[in-house]
Amino acid sequence: MEERSALKACIEALLFSSGEPLALAQIAEVLDTTPLLISKVLEELKSEKEEKGGLLIREVAGGIQLCTKPQYHKFIQKLFGFERYNNLTPATVETLAIVAYKQPITRAEIEDIRGVKVEKAIATLQNRGLVEEVGRKEGTGRPILYGTTQEFLNQFGLKDLKELPNLLETS
Repeated sequence: MEERSALKACIEALLFSSGEPLALAQIAEVLDTTPLLISKVLEELKSEKEEKGGLLIREVAGGIQLCTKPQYHKFIQKLFGFERYNNLTPATVETLAIVAYKQPITRAEIEDIRGVKVEKAIATLQNRGLVEEVGRKEGTGRPILYGTTQEFLNQFGLKDLKELPNLLETS
C-alpha cells in the first residue's frame, strides 16, 4: 500500500509540475511502470481530489491534467488579475463556435453562416492558438479549411470534440 501512495504522490507531482496535459504513456515511461497501473492509480486520485481540496484531475486534450476546481476561478483570477480567455469578443466567440461545430470549414462558409466578414476573427483565433489551417478544400481556388487545435481543447477543458455540448440539447 505504501508503494501505491508513493506512486500517487509521484503522479500528482508530475501533473503539477507539467502545467500541460500529460499522456498516460508519458507518465508510465517516466515512472517506469505500465499505462494500465497509471490509469488505475489516476482513477483513485481523481476520486480523492473530487471529495476534498481545491484541485481535480481531468482528461484534457488527449492527456491528463491537474486543474483547479471551477468554483475557485474567481479567486485565481483576482490573484493573477487577468481574464482567462482575455475577453474574446462575441463575434470571435461565435466564429470559434462555428469552427468547432462545423470543422473542417472554409472562411466563406463561416461568413455564409454569420452573414459578415470573419477575417479578423479568424486571425485573432489563430493568434491565440485556438484555430488552425487543417487543409484545403477541393474545387475552385482550393480555399483553406479551418479547424480547432489541441490548445482549444485545453483552454475549454475538453477531452475531445465529442464533449462539445449537443446543439439540440442547448436550444
